[in-house]
Amino acid sequence: MSAMGEDYHVPVLANECMNALGVERDGIYFDGTLGGGNDSELILRSGGRLIAVDRDSEAIDYVSARFAANPDFAGRYELVHDNFKNVVEILDRRGIDGLDGALLDLGISSRQVDEPQRGFSYSKDGELDMRMDREQVLSAMHVVNEYSADQLVRIFFTYGEEKFARKIAANIVAKRKLSPIETTAQLSDIIIDSVPSRKSGHPAKKVFQALRIEVNNELSGLGEAICDIVDRLRRGARLCVITFHSLEDRIVKQTFASLATDCICDKSLPVCVCGHKASVKLVDKAVRPSAEEQERNPRSKSATLRVAEKI
Repeated sequence: MSAMGEDYHVPVLANECMNALGVERDGIYFDGTLGGGNDSELILRSGGRLIAVDRDSEAIDYVSARFAANPDFAGRYELVHDNFKNVVEILDRRGIDGLDGALLDLGISSRQVDEPQRGFSYSKDGELDMRMDREQVLSAMHVVNEYSADQLVRIFFTYGEEKFARKIAANIVAKRKLSPIETTAQLSDIIIDSVPSRKSGHPAKKVFQALRIEVNNELSGLGEAICDIVDRLRRGARLCVITFHSLEDRIVKQTFASLATDCICDKSLPVCVCGHKASVKLVDKAVRPSAEEQERNPRSKSATLRVAEKI
């Protein structure tokens, strides 16, 4: 087990997040996407107290063993198998009404991508799964084999921005009539046969992203969860959110912009009737990984960090 858990997940924009959070000793911090525990460890090493959440029980087990080996962390953290979108219930159950900072890293972990049996990778053959929480019923295999052609087109186009969505969906339906599509390699081959060769990126990348979003319901409730977290921040505390594709980044950007605006009335109205008051201010512009980090960790290339501070 590496000192910073990079055998489980290579962190992205970690230093930038910690600089933005400005962790204070004995402050209470919420890490809604634990993963391999890298960001959580930096919070603990800086003297903070921590509530960390992950949908993946493997992540909870891994980090539990890792943190238990460090006596300096004892009594200062709790790891919770849950969805960060349930932040209100998670904090209420523990009597926590104020946070000194929070972090969401919305990407999937390196471990999830690299383990073929998890089914997230189009370049490694494994069962079509893609569940972050393996206790849930819905899997990618169910979506691919049970959804109608129209439902597949909607998912591929909306969540993957795949312009060949209709052709891919039609070929999936034709193939599954002969026998179920059960592996990532089977699905990847269907996609490759359905689209012209692309200059950059694997032909299956967009469809696999779309399936992952559908299986894990990643976009629904994201904006609401951000609002819930901001409601629990103390004045001056910050929320850092790292996104990895335009769909989730758009939600974060729009939610932050709304929270940072006094009036959100229709501009055609002569006077404000909403009574909305800004609850955050935006901290600097969106941050992207340095050229050095992108070279060291190619998976960081699509990452964007946005930070909001409670006012």
